[in-house]
Parts: sequence; C-alpha cells; structure tokens
Amino acid sequence: MACKKPQGNTKPAANKPNQKRMSNAERSAYFARREAAKVLRTILQGDSRRRAVGSIKSLVYSPSVRNKKATYALVCQTLKYLPIIKDVFDIANVLSSKWKRQEELMYIILYDILFGQEALLAGDAEKILLQRKDVLQAALAKLLVRKKVKHVSDLMTSYKISDLPKPRYARVNTLKMDVECALLEFKKQYEVCQDAMVPDLLIFPPRTDLHDHPLVKNGSVFLQGKASSMVAVALGPKPGWEVIDACAAPGNKTVHLAALMKGKGKIIACELNIERVKRLKDTVKLAGPTNVKVKHEDFLNLSPEDPAYSKVQAILLDPSCSGSGTVVDRLDHLLPSYTADSSDVHRQEKLAAFQKKALEHALSFPAVERVVYSTCSINQVENEDVINSVLPLASSYGFELTTVFPQWPRRGHPVFDGSQHLLRTDLIEDKEGFFIALFVRKGASTPAKHSRDVAYTLRAIQRRKKRRINSFFHFKTFGLFLQS
Repeated sequence: MACKKPQGNTKPAANKPNQKRMSNAERSAYFARREAAKVLRTILQGDSRRRAVGSIKSLVYSPSVRNKKATYALVCQTLKYLPIIKDVFDIANVLSSKWKRQEELMYIILYDILFGQEALLAGDAEKILLQRKDVLQAALAKLLVRKKVKHVSDLMTSYKISDLPKPRYARVNTLKMDVECALLEFKKQYEVCQDAMVPDLLIFPPRTDLHDHPLVKNGSVFLQGKASSMVAVALGPKPGWEVIDACAAPGNKTVHLAALMKGKGKIIACELNIERVKRLKDTVKLAGPTNVKVKHEDFLNLSPEDPAYSKVQAILLDPSCSGSGTVVDRLDHLLPSYTADSSDVHRQEKLAAFQKKALEHALSFPAVERVVYSTCSINQVENEDVINSVLPLASSYGFELTTVFPQWPRRGHPVFDGSQHLLRTDLIEDKEGFFIALFVRKGASTPAKHSRDVAYTLRAIQRRKKRRINSFFHFKTFGLFLQS
C-alpha cells in the first residue's frame, strides 16, 4: 500500500537522528511520489478489472491531490516506462515481500532512478532501491541485450503512440459567469478565442495549463473538450424541461445541461458506480446548479411507466464505451490493457449490446421528445451499428434521426440510409474521435402525441398480456388495472 501523508508528529525518515534533513525540493518530490503511487494503484487496479474509476487526468486533478503537476508527470512517465520497469524488477529480483506490497511506489522510484530525478530521492523506500542501483542498472543492460537493441528509446517503440497536440478547450459555466467576462479575464494572460460552433466554449493553444486557474478552481470554467461540449448543445434542452442524464459521471455534460437550461427545470443525473457518484456530486457542487438531482441508480432500472418520469422531455445518453476516440487525451494508451483492448472485438460487441439496450430504453419514455446518443469511440460497432439496430423501434415510437450540427463536415459512415444525420469527429483531424446521434419525436413541438401514445399503449398491453398468462394473481391484477 502506498504511504499515507504523515499526520500529527509523524515525519519523513529524513528527520531521524543522524540523517540529513530534506530540502524543500526533496520534501516536495517525496510527497509527490507517494501521491503518484496512490493514483497509480487506483489506475492499475481499475485497469486490471476493466472498471476504471476515472481517467488518469481526472484522478490526478482531483481535490485530494495537492502537488498536481509533479504527480501527473510521475504517473504518466511511470506508466510510459512501466513495461521496462517491470522487466527490470523481474531480472534484478531485489524486492522483499514487504516492498512488493508497495509495488506502485517502487515503480515510481525506479523510474526516477533510471530515467528521472535521482538527485531528489529521499526516504526509506528510495534508500532501498538506491542501495541496489548497480543491480538495477545491470538488469536494464541485460534487458537491452535480450531485446537486441542498444538504447532505451528502442525498447519503447512498441509502447509509444504519436503525440497529437490539440488545442486546450475550456467551457464557460454560464450559471456563474458570462462568456465575455471570461474572455476578458483570460486575455490578460493567454491567447484565447471563442469557438464558432459551441458559443460558451473557449479555445487556447495546445498544452495551455489551466488546472490551477482561479476560474477553473471555483467552477466558473470547466476544462472540457469540444466534442464533449457539443453533446448537450445537440440535445438542446429548454429552460423548465425535465431531463435525464442517463450515465452522468463525472458530470461535465450534466452541468452543461443545467447551464443551457439556465438553472431552471429539473435534471435527473443517474450513475450506478458509487465512486463515480461522489465525483458527480463534486462536479455539481462546483458548478452550482440547484436543478440537478443526483441519483445513485442504474438508468435501466428507471421505469418509463413511473409517474416520476412522466414529464421527462429529453434524455442525454453517453454510455460506457471503449474510449477508443480519446486514448490520447485520456492517456489510456499508457495503460497495460490498451494494446489488448484496442483490438478486443468481443469487448466491443459486449459494449454495443449494452449501448443498444440503453438507447432502446431511452426511446421508450412516453413524454420524451429528444434523445441524444454519444460515445467517445471510433468503432462502427458502437456507433452506426447501434443506431441502425434501433431504427425500427425508434420509428414505431415516432422518432426520426435529425442532423446534428449541419455545418460540421464529418458525418457518419455511409452504412445505412440516414447516416448523413450522424456526426463524427476524427482522431487525426480533430485530435479526438467522437460520435453523436440525435433522435427527435415527430411533431414533438405540437400538442398532438398520438403516435407515441399508441406505441406506448401497445407496449403496455403486450406486457400485461404476458403477465396474465403467468399466474392467476397477475390475471386479477390485470383485470383490476383495466377496471381502473
């Protein structure tokens, strides 16, 4: 287990008798390594179980991490060199069972010894590896020979992904601040302009670091990609509507919906994972909307027949996906599972089955007028194939595909009639791969709701007929329902 931050009178090993006191730089590096170890453990455990709590960036930039820049650099660099680090440890065989239980910390320290800032290594764990530095360096030399390469950079070839610098986007939270004021504030320090398609989105040069900016820390501005920011705009909820965000965490789209609705109406933000619920609540608290109700619930468990959802007019569905379109931005290409997952057809099909089920469920709510479906995947099986599979059902409910951002040049793959309504962003051209589809109920803006009422009634009758066959109790229930 990674070391916790000392409490009370507990102090780092450097303050023991006959030991040199740590300098400020050494102390900062000491704690950064331990914060990085905690983050790395969460990342690796989530990756091994295929149940990530969050992206690398979101974990590092959570409020609990103090030295964010140093921690982020250590986590990313250690993950980048992790295959080499593991092989070096295997060859050297220098870790006792005690230190193997803190393997994430040892990974980070070994990165610093072989590739990073050895001069700032201080602490008991650091001392253990420094005493074995010659053995570790000899193990690295053996690894180079074994792989038949001369340089460490050659070892990394199979693990690297091209660096695709992309602009830094930041969305103004109009619940707290207007776009013009945000522009004036940022122009004091940065080059910045307003996006032409998403009016509350600002564009900065690549690698602009805004994480510690006061407007970001107080929730006036959210660091959110362009494609992600397009989803809530595509849904187009009106102030006063009732809206469901079906898979809401970490909450950026949820609070964007709240801003578009000017804080009026009601947003039901569903999230099944309890850890992600906490992050969702933190995001909502930071953004400040009062019309968001966080619900620790599986969206699929919400009944369209429940009166509590009888007035829901719009649903945003951004379900779990492979994340293949954001591997660079999320740094997923650094994870041990990335190579396997990128070609895991079975996993994609499993995800697509869930995505289809969730989309069919969203379309079944009786008063819903608009449903937006989005993924951060580049895979057709999770995108066009899912949409194509639900078209007959959508049509029976009175829905049709509607063009999302007509001015956007990249549309869906032409695998079915109507794919031109779909929107894609390109991993190379746009520096991220995203997919958006919008279903709109025919005549949704008029009082007439005959087609959806008919479809809803037919489904209800079919379900009740099935229950009637099952048992006498269900038969009585069905008869009482008809009498009512």
